[in-house]
Amino acid sequence: MPDADVLKGILELHEDIFGANDDLFNKMISKPQLLVIIAMDGKRVIGYKIGYEIDKNMFYSWLGGVDINYRKQGIASTLMEKQHQYLRNNGYNVVQTKTMNKWRNMLVLNIKNGFDVIDTYIDEKGLHKIVLEKKLNEQ
Repeated sequence: MPDADVLKGILELHEDIFGANDDLFNKMISKPQLLVIIAMDGKRVIGYKIGYEIDKNMFYSWLGGVDINYRKQGIASTLMEKQHQYLRNNGYNVVQTKTMNKWRNMLVLNIKNGFDVIDTYIDEKGLHKIVLEKKLNEQ
């Protein structure tokens, strides 16, 4: 887990982007092999990418976002690149994520970075989810 100040910044940014914190801290501490990558401007968290291990082969890229004032600067791409490099270095072969049509910038970023749409479904809240997967050993 990040230190208290960084964690506070992540939680605040998450709430700004998604409109709620969804008890994010407690969800984070329950995840196996949690990986948190952050972008900072001084002491301010301006972006984050959070994921966790599904199994020794597959990693789930769970949450991420960039402060609205720092978008269109390649921060999300850099966070993704750092995450994928860490995953390759630590023996993962596949990274999976989910998104929705309303997060089009994330959907496009994932596709541009080698993810394939592998499934779609309607969740228990009636939201249409898009499942994407990338093989990490293919560049």
